[in-house]
Formats: sequence, structure tokens, C-alpha cells
Amino acid sequence: MAAITRLQQLQLLHPPPLTLRRSLLFHKPKQLTRSRPRSFSTSPILCSNNSHNTPESSASTVGANASIVGDLLDYLNESWTHFHATAEAKRQLIAAGFHLLNENDEWDLKPGGRYFFTRNMSCLVAFSVGEKYTVGNGFHVIAAHTDSPCLKLKPRSASSKSGYLMINVQTYGGGLWHTWFDRDLSVAGRVILRGSNGSFVHKLVKVKRPLLRIPTLAIHLDRTVNKDGFKPNVETQLIPLLASKLEEASVETKEKSTTTSSKAAHHPLLMQALSDELNSNIDDIVSIELNVCDTQPSCLGGGNDEFIFSGRLDNLASSYCALRALIDSCKSPGDLSSEQAIRMVALFDNEEVGSGSIQGAGAPTMFQAMRRIISCLADTYVGEGAFERAIRKSFLVSADMAHGVHPNFMDKHEEHHRPEMQKGLVIKHNANQRYATSGVTSFLFKEIGKIHNLPTQEFVVRNDMGCGSTIGPILASGAGIRTVDCGIPQLSMHSVREICGKEDIDIAYKHFKAFYQDFSSIDKKLDVDS
Repeated sequence: MAAITRLQQLQLLHPPPLTLRRSLLFHKPKQLTRSRPRSFSTSPILCSNNSHNTPESSASTVGANASIVGDLLDYLNESWTHFHATAEAKRQLIAAGFHLLNENDEWDLKPGGRYFFTRNMSCLVAFSVGEKYTVGNGFHVIAAHTDSPCLKLKPRSASSKSGYLMINVQTYGGGLWHTWFDRDLSVAGRVILRGSNGSFVHKLVKVKRPLLRIPTLAIHLDRTVNKDGFKPNVETQLIPLLASKLEEASVETKEKSTTTSSKAAHHPLLMQALSDELNSNIDDIVSIELNVCDTQPSCLGGGNDEFIFSGRLDNLASSYCALRALIDSCKSPGDLSSEQAIRMVALFDNEEVGSGSIQGAGAPTMFQAMRRIISCLADTYVGEGAFERAIRKSFLVSADMAHGVHPNFMDKHEEHHRPEMQKGLVIKHNANQRYATSGVTSFLFKEIGKIHNLPTQEFVVRNDMGCGSTIGPILASGAGIRTVDCGIPQLSMHSVREICGKEDIDIAYKHFKAFYQDFSSIDKKLDVDS
């Protein structure tokens, strides 16, 4: 195998314009079987990253058999943090003609309208109102989350050890922390800047170049690591290295800033990197909220380019499929002309740590929005219990990534429930209500797939293993909304680098879009409580 040149390394980190790669990104099914072996290529054409790709431009190429995989790669490469994921979703919604609302203002909504709002720039609710909607009709919702396990900078991140500048971090969520060692890392998140007129400005920031690294200990100094396992102490041994102390002195001399004091909360070198990205003075940065991020781009991989290799697939893959399905289900005139319900996407933060926050699914964000929507669209008195009646007619798809069967650890799955990649969405079941799926909700969701010839799979955890959970039970119990838990199968969940099947992305998108378009007619055919 030929060595990768420095130029090729730079191309991988900074891919050329998407227009030079788009024609080579997608593969028709017949192209997946090649007549002769393909030589390895370091070309970055499979790593898509173009923030100017809009839903309108991409939607024109997405027909019944086209793919959204390239657009997902763009979204993943833009969305290093939950803040960036929400901001990119906001940009795409505005480009698609959705109207931005503010929770602090009065709303003026109309049938046929498309709207959204954000909270904390890490939570988003978007919805489109059917033209035949009447108060008391239901909401058809797909809910996902924007956060992923990661390392977050501590409020005082500056420390030093043995002549190195180190960055103190907190672990967020249940990550596979050993996978963060020996990766080319950087930082991204949000800052608050002091404005020239005394105001404050909220901005997102992303340092794209490799800035940090967590080096492993050489095997010569840890001879039993392969036998005993790699078990780093996350407080003392999971600390990213920023630079040598020599660099700090040069920055202090250059900036002569009050923030370069040895007692500063963050290293001056880190603050200088942020300042350069923001084109601001260090002294104007009054607050930071940063994640440590892997700099390797999301890309296609595998012998036939059938996999997606990326960080944060859990759960940005679900978030994007849901967002795109909503946008595309109402992008053309007439798409809402016969719809009697309200189509909605809800993307929450903090799922990985229990959802108990103002921007998490544990907050009443979505249900408060539903009440406001009903109130806005009620021209006259509509009788008692309008919200309660609407909830009983509503349906929620809780979309969160699923555990695909691991070929090297097949015994970790119940033998009759082993979801495979490339074979469709996985419906999750748990008798102890760790998932919110019921026999009724599972049937209705599978029926949508059956009508459109979209495959589904089933998952239950082994009885001798613990079961994870999702936002599904939280939302289902929050207001009594019917819910199905489902997800795209993946491997390496909660690793810094995860893997899922390319075909499953398109299947999920089509299933979600069909849910918006067809659920009203299917739901009418089944009556459970009469």
C-alpha cells in the first residue's frame, strides 16, 4: 500500500468543493458488485463537507431511488457539537422556507404553514400544519437527540504536568473513553463575546486543525495491558495534551492580555486559537462552552463503500433523517393540501445524561409547543379538552440508534433478535418499558413500511443483560402519547468513531417520510379503545 502523502492528508482534512465529488459519491445497487478488485484510494471524494448544500438543491436530486447519504455526511461534518447540529438544522429549515419562531413572542400560525424554534441552540422543534387541520386533530412526531458522548472542558481547564500544557475535561455520557486515545482532537462549541456597544454576542466556534491529543502509554511501560485490559483513570489519565510550556510564554509576550495570567481559567494558547477562529480579541471572549472533538471527517468506507464511518452517528444520523423527512414531506405545493394533522420533528439535548434539563426531553418543551399551536389555530371555542383530545390522536416515533449484531460478539444479542446493518430500521421492545413500543404502535409503524416495501427488524435485549433506554418512555409518559421506539442499526456505539450501513440511512429517511405522508390514513383503520 502506498504511503499517504502530506498533500493527501491535507485533502482529507479540507476536502475540495462538493461539486467535484458529488457525481462519484453515490452508487447504484448494480455498482456495488464489481467485476474486478478496486485499488485503494486516498482521494477525499467520499468525505463530503459543503455547508452551502441546501435542502432545495439536494431535494431536486432525491427521487424515489436516490440517496441522502451525501447530505448526511455534510451534516455530520458540519455538526461537531450539539450546538452546531442545531444551527445547521436551523439553516436548512430556513432555506426550505420554514419560519423561525421565538418562544418569547406571540405566535401567529396558519394551516399550511411551516414553522420552527430553537431552545439553547441545542434543542429544536419544527412543524408543518396540514391545510385541513382542525383543533383536536393529532400531531405526528419524530423525536431524536442532538448530543453524543464526548469530553467537555471544565470551567477551569488550564493545568500543566511535566512540562506540558494540559486541558482538564469532564466526561459527558457513557463514552468508550479508550477510543479517544491517540486521536487527532480539537475543540468546538460556543462562546459569548463582548460587543462594542456593551452588549453580548452568542457565537459558535470550531477549531478545525488538530489541537489536542491524549497519548497512550507505551507498551514497554505497561507490559500487561493486552492481558489485563486498558482501563484508564478518567480523572487523571484522560487529560488532553495541548502543547509544551514553551509555547505559553510566546503567547503571553505576543498578546500582553490580562487573560494570560498564570491564574487564568484557560490556557492563553487555547484562547488565542479561539480568538483567531472568531476574529476577535481574547479579552472580548467572556465565556466558553466547548467540547473536545475528533477532527477526522465522516466518510464512506468498506469494500463497496457500503458503510458510514463517523463520530456522533448516535444520534445525528436519526436527527438528520427525521429533519430531512419533514422538510421533503412538505416542500412542494399541495403536499399539505389533504393533511388533517400536524407533522413535527423534535430534537432534544442531554439524552445521553438522562434528559433532565431545560433543553432535554424531560422538559415540557414539545408539549408546551403543542398547546400553543392548538391555541393559535383555534379561531373559535372548540370545546373542552382540545389538547387532551389531540394527544390521544397523536403518535410519536422515538428515533435513536440501535445495536446491530457484532460479528465478533454475536452472543451478546438474544439469538432470535439480531438486527443486521443494511436491513432496515430496528423496532425496539422491552417488557419492562425501557422502550415505549407496544404491540399496537409496533404494528402501525411496521404497516407503513409494509405499504412502501421498506424492511423492519426487531430487537429485545437478553434477559441476563441490562437494557438501555431512550427519550421514548420519557415523552410517552409525559403526556400519554402513543410511541414506538426504533433506530438505525450500528456498531461501535459511543465510540469516538462509529459505523452504520449506508442503505439503512436511505431506508430510515423513506420510512420517516412515509410516516408523515401516510400515518393519518393508516391510523383510521385501527380502533383500540372504542
